[in-house]
Amino acid sequence: MSDCNAYIDANRDRFLEELLALLRIPSVSADPAFAPDVLRCAENVAANLKAAGAENVEIIETEGYPVVYGDRHVSADLPTVLVYGHYDVQPADPLELWDSPAFEPIIKKTELHPEGAIFARGACDDKGQFFMHVKAFEAMVQSDALACNIKFMIEGEEEVGSAHLESFLEKHKEKLAADIVLVSDTGIIAKDIPSITVGLRGLSYVEVEITGPNRDLHSGLYGGAAPNPINILCEMIASLKDEDQRITVDGFYNDVVELSDAERAAMAKAPFSEEEYMKSIDISGIEGEAGYSAPERMSIRPTLDVNGMWGGYTGDGAKTVIASKAMAKISMRLVPNQDPDQITELFTRHFEAIAPPSVKVKVTPHHGGQPAVTPTDSIAYKAASMAMETSFGRTPIPFRGGGSIPIVASFENILGLKTVLMGFGLDSDAIHSPNEHYGVFNYFKGIETIPLFYKHYANLSRS
Repeated sequence: MSDCNAYIDANRDRFLEELLALLRIPSVSADPAFAPDVLRCAENVAANLKAAGAENVEIIETEGYPVVYGDRHVSADLPTVLVYGHYDVQPADPLELWDSPAFEPIIKKTELHPEGAIFARGACDDKGQFFMHVKAFEAMVQSDALACNIKFMIEGEEEVGSAHLESFLEKHKEKLAADIVLVSDTGIIAKDIPSITVGLRGLSYVEVEITGPNRDLHSGLYGGAAPNPINILCEMIASLKDEDQRITVDGFYNDVVELSDAERAAMAKAPFSEEEYMKSIDISGIEGEAGYSAPERMSIRPTLDVNGMWGGYTGDGAKTVIASKAMAKISMRLVPNQDPDQITELFTRHFEAIAPPSVKVKVTPHHGGQPAVTPTDSIAYKAASMAMETSFGRTPIPFRGGGSIPIVASFENILGLKTVLMGFGLDSDAIHSPNEHYGVFNYFKGIETIPLFYKHYANLSRS
């Protein structure tokens, strides 16, 4: 891999500049106002794949945003790796909390990143991470070091639930045929503590609406007798957890897989400092389900969180009204054996049941995803572990992540493929938040490590 590393070193500045150009495109899939930018981003990804040496590059239409595909076939005797990533990003709001414009990337030195970090929406999630694969692929092609056949599938709807990806997979099974899926939309424990994600939580995401009177009312004339949807919504949401922070939705925990004491003890070996965790997000205490550690609450336990809540008057000054409606967005992270559709149904039934008769309730499901657990005894996992051990100088820790990548379960159910989750982000990268960033160290460490994965995966596949 020395020639590969030499190529990477010789092209560092260009690799960075090309990522910055990609980050300047505001490819926000959740907001239709950005639709032209999302499509422009797909074209940019396709152009980068072609420039890197990919063949058969296509921008393939779906019922939503397109999928960018490209491949490179080396030999029928070699295994094929399907690389997945997404070019869409989260909205940048609230814009006023960014230290620099979200789509004007800059590189700044920080205490954690003395070599610099790239600040921009999508820097880590997922443009910086999937672009590592494009640049690693280019380095392998240019160094004649491509040890596997490669297929790229970069989508544009991950941040809105990958709604059209399952039908895409069904339609293009033959095109996407591979031996393993490789994804870098996860992270490592620390810059000096590599890890490989072996589990992801699922997701049920809903919007709730409470309607009381047929119009906004004067709070002096009607207050005390008319139902107040905002008050009622607050009371209903507050009742969704008990004093031990357990979710009160009937049947919510019925299918939750409980880990053994031995499994929990193995998880506890991963380093975690409550003090550093609290300092990193500027809090003075940790909350969560009784009987579980903070890392367990963030990975092997299900959650329910309010992501947004609104209603009534929120402008400057005062307007004394009882709102006609109140709304909230609620996400539930799920663990193995919990089915998102069933959880959505349980939540809907429960939420309707706890509403007082004075209001009407509407629950609208948005999107969801299945939880996933990946094996640690596969050839692909071993290849990823060997690659990281070489580039980081220590064996990576298997780690269960708290986030969701709905498509992972779909890869297995539709394509029959397992996934290796070899990401390089950090919890402190502020994904989905203002000032999202990605360390320059992490970016190039990924580019350096990915070719090693292909080398080891090819060698292990032969043995």
